[in-house]
Amino acid sequence: MVFLIQSNAASANGHAPHATIAATATALPPHKITRDDVKYYFGKVFAVPERRIEAMMSIVDNAAVHQRHAIFPIEYTIEPRPLSQTNNEYMEHAIKLGREASEKCLKRANLRPEDIDLIITVSCTGFMIPSLDAHLIHLMGFRDNIRRMPFTELGCAAGAMALSRAADYIRSNPGTNVLILSVELPSLTFQRKDISQANLISSILFGDGAAAVIVTGKPSPGPRILVTETYTFPDSLGAMGFDLRDSGFHILLSKDVPEMIGAKIKCLVHGFLDRHGKTRADIKGWILHPGGARLLGNVEQELGLCKCDTQPSWDILATVGNLSSATILFILQEWLEKRPLKKGEHAMAAAFGPGFSAEFLLLQWN
Repeated sequence: MVFLIQSNAASANGHAPHATIAATATALPPHKITRDDVKYYFGKVFAVPERRIEAMMSIVDNAAVHQRHAIFPIEYTIEPRPLSQTNNEYMEHAIKLGREASEKCLKRANLRPEDIDLIITVSCTGFMIPSLDAHLIHLMGFRDNIRRMPFTELGCAAGAMALSRAADYIRSNPGTNVLILSVELPSLTFQRKDISQANLISSILFGDGAAAVIVTGKPSPGPRILVTETYTFPDSLGAMGFDLRDSGFHILLSKDVPEMIGAKIKCLVHGFLDRHGKTRADIKGWILHPGGARLLGNVEQELGLCKCDTQPSWDILATVGNLSSATILFILQEWLEKRPLKKGEHAMAAAFGPGFSAEFLLLQWN
């Protein structure tokens, strides 16, 4: 059984005004963590038996993550620090990286901050009140009456859900502009004393970065967001999340997540497309959040896709790792810049996160 939440958007064949992706931009911090760095530091950082280290080295080799970015050098990243310190670091660098991505995105869309009507900020790797959007309003010159929608607890699915909520807002407020900003700094959640498999795996996969997207209700040549849907899996609360302790954020990640998604994905995707008058053959672009290599491979197998269909997802995983909520937006930009579809062709975007939830979007290139 799967619970379904469908957006209030009209169907793909309806006549409601469509939201259009006008521009994307990304920002990465300066420091890099390579696969060789992971192998060098793994045994020095984690107090685990030699046999287990050898097993983890095999996982490192098969993870398809060649490098990631971090806000600090690896020597500082791996040092234990109190939650109060890492959260202050989160606030400082989330504002800095978020501003960089936002300014770049506005420039690409040929818009000014005062042209934005709603700002959606997404992050799950730190905590701040006032939220990130409030800081950027004054730093960047957004209007005082701009609408604000900060997301915190949606994890890796949040970037896709932000696109869905932006489309909903534009359909209710035609002609408006929405700025989506995702900033994730998972390096600040690193736990050297946590030798759980979930923490060891996360130390191999996750990287820091920010992505911004402008969705508009005005005429624009970018892809249109036709329809969106959210699926929440029953009895899946423990599949993914964070456990907040005195030492900071400790990741919760079930080893069964790739299989859980793999078992449902074909039925979910075909049902989503069928409800909106499309078939698997109609989809020319697959904008998929990879999570990890095993998850992406399971999705490919169940949907009958080959790596050539999802290469942008593999490329982002290899070069920047899993960026949590920002990953799907990085992959979206990869498609827009390197594999744009022809006018009228359709793409499907999908991301997965705590809840446990899946977010699906149907896009059409203008």
